[in-house]
Amino acid sequence: MEKADLILTGVVLTMNERFDQFDPGAVAVRAGVIAAVGPAQEVAAAWAADEVVDCPGCAILPGLINAHTHAPMTLVRGLADDLRLDVWLMGYIMPVEREFVRPDFCWLGTQLACAEMIRSGTTCFGDMYYYEEAVADAAAQAGMRAVCAQSILKFPTPDAPSYDDGLRLAHDFIVRWKGHQLVVPAVGPHAAYTATPEMLQACAELALEYDVPVHIHLAETLQEVEEHRIEFGMPVVPWVKKQGLLEAKVTAMHCVHLDDGELHTLLNHGVGVVHNPSSNLKLANGPAPVSRMIELGIPVGIGTDGPASNNDLDMLEEMRLTALLAKGASLDPTAVPARQVVAMATRIGARALHVDHLTGSLVVGKRADIAVIDLEEVHMTPRFHRDPHGIYSLLAYAAKSSDVRHVLCDGRWLMRDQALLTVDVESLRAQVNDVAAKIDRFLIAREGSVLSKLLAIGGVAQEKSFEVQVKVYLPDASAVETLLASGEVPVVKSSQRRQYDTYFLFDDPEHSRLRYREDEILDAQGELVDVNYRLTLTGMTKEREFARSVLLSRSRFDAPSNRSLRFYREYFKPREEWAVHKERRRYHIRYGGTDFAVNLDRVIRPKLPHVFLEIKSRTWSAQDAERKAELINELLERFGVEEREVVRREYLELARETARIGG
Repeated sequence: MEKADLILTGVVLTMNERFDQFDPGAVAVRAGVIAAVGPAQEVAAAWAADEVVDCPGCAILPGLINAHTHAPMTLVRGLADDLRLDVWLMGYIMPVEREFVRPDFCWLGTQLACAEMIRSGTTCFGDMYYYEEAVADAAAQAGMRAVCAQSILKFPTPDAPSYDDGLRLAHDFIVRWKGHQLVVPAVGPHAAYTATPEMLQACAELALEYDVPVHIHLAETLQEVEEHRIEFGMPVVPWVKKQGLLEAKVTAMHCVHLDDGELHTLLNHGVGVVHNPSSNLKLANGPAPVSRMIELGIPVGIGTDGPASNNDLDMLEEMRLTALLAKGASLDPTAVPARQVVAMATRIGARALHVDHLTGSLVVGKRADIAVIDLEEVHMTPRFHRDPHGIYSLLAYAAKSSDVRHVLCDGRWLMRDQALLTVDVESLRAQVNDVAAKIDRFLIAREGSVLSKLLAIGGVAQEKSFEVQVKVYLPDASAVETLLASGEVPVVKSSQRRQYDTYFLFDDPEHSRLRYREDEILDAQGELVDVNYRLTLTGMTKEREFARSVLLSRSRFDAPSNRSLRFYREYFKPREEWAVHKERRRYHIRYGGTDFAVNLDRVIRPKLPHVFLEIKSRTWSAQDAERKAELINELLERFGVEEREVVRREYLELARETARIGG
């Protein structure tokens, strides 16, 4: 008779290719490996064990596989919900990550995540985050199996100033952890839209050199897909393939907005896909074509995504949503049946992660990753025996995480009789709440300042700058145009533009106003040749007035605008919003040894009479401002401007005044 360390008895669901079931059945475990699986009588006749655990009325199945998450993000769970993905990610999550994410943050968050996943029967998870070595260490200490992908992005991250640094981190992580009993290291280029071609090529080379997986987000949002097509002239999957990434063992997350040709490409390259139904629903990304992927034969696993976009790590809940979302999206109640869902959360999920040689089914020789689920709770009653698939329906549609009784990974007890054995949740709780309090203080302080919110999303020129400027009515602009054309006032260059300005107004102490500008540059024939986008933050206060109402205007903070107007509206949440559209003829002139901008503007929204002449110049000192104000007055005289034509309000004030009169 063979000797095992442990024998479990109950209703055994092997989740192998044949979906073999044994009721009553038994699983024998020796040295962390499944040594025998079969009818209880046969296993008992051939095997003895130091410990036999009877699990009457329970299903014994492979530990569930959460094929995609960002485990440390338990520490930002519920931080900024009910926002669009770009506002949520760029406006809140990434700024908080830049401020707080360190190795200890990642270790703590992962320990908390492991406790939650173990409670819901998960024994293996796929992760992508920063400081992934801390994630791997926390998972290993909790006794869980994990595929850990070191994130790499084309811009600075909490753990890497550049993607070259990120690649070095990934390389070192792989070298140290490859061959670990529980952790499979991986390369994690975050997404196509956060990568360069060179970066993806380098990631592919690294993965192929060490034979490790690649994790990448693909086609998660429609906006991402549309912008990629505009920028690169091809869909995202062919573009990624062009960089050689699909030559590696790739796991692609989400894949919501892919066409049939792209799906065939994934199939032909052995790419595993991870479906994230809760995250896709919560962030309104849309339903992924899961039924079509399954029909083609693509291995599709299930993931919770990060606990900040789900907001839990409960794979039993995710299984249920996988089935229901597929049926609702296709209007086909037969789509993604219960047995398929359980397979996606076990054997197929392991295949999608490229670890099916280790886990995912109760097969002799695989590691003993096992979950035991009580089938006799009131919400699981009754259980019918007529249809052998009925037990999968119980698991997919009725089971709760509270039904999980025991969990083993690699033959080690992680939870027994619902008591966690490898993670001390109570000791984590105080540390987690302390981190939450610090994040709260950070965001409360930031939300009180428009400038702080602008700085948080990057790219701001933080130094103050000032403008000396004047604006005047011109009943007729021909005299100014004639003088500029004559060469008496040297014109360095000129341009014709259409400018679409949107002003956000706020109730903060500075009475801040943020201008979003879409600046269309036209050629001599009036055809569009380029578009620039810019954010400018100013306050209400004028620093000083000079003669003839030449103003030293408020301090300014400039930033490139690389996101949509909708993003800024939803992120900043202004009190008021105003639009000013104008046609502008801009001249850069040199006068009195000084550079000036001279603008001839026609305001078309709201429709204002006359032409406006603006003369302005940047300045950084009071003495410089005095000199430039004098030069502007000289220019006004040369342009024949009279005092009564000076306008003491800006376009925004004129627009608001026009609206009041019109109202």
